[in-house]
Amino acid sequence: MHAVSNVRKDPHRDPNQDRGQALMLVLAVVALLAVMLMAMARFGARLVDIEQAQVAADSAALAGVVQGESGAVELAERNGATVVQFRQVGDDVIVVVEYRGARATARATRAP
Repeated sequence: MHAVSNVRKDPHRDPNQDRGQALMLVLAVVALLAVMLMAMARFGARLVDIEQAQVAADSAALAGVVQGESGAVELAERNGATVVQFRQVGDDVIVVVEYRGARATARATRAP
C-alpha cells in the first residue's frame, strides 16, 4: 500500500516567498539580547554606585571621629559623595552620604 498525500502544491505559489523569515527571527533575538545587555549594564553600574557610596560613608565616618564634621565632609567630597547627615553621639559618629543617588550609612567609634 502507498500512502496518499492530501497535500497539494499550489502552482501559483512562489517558492521564494518565505525568504528572509529567518533574518527577521535573528534580528528579533539580537534586539532582545541587546536590551537584556543594556539592563544588566545599568544594574551593574547601580551596584557600583551603591558600593562607592558605602566606601565614602565608611571613610567619612572614620574621618569624622578624628576631625569632626568638617573632616567627614571633606573626605566624602574627595570620594565624590555628599554628606547628607552627620551625628556625633558620645564616642560614636554616624554619617549618611549620597553618591549618584545611592545612599549609605556608616558608624565609627573612638572607643577601643
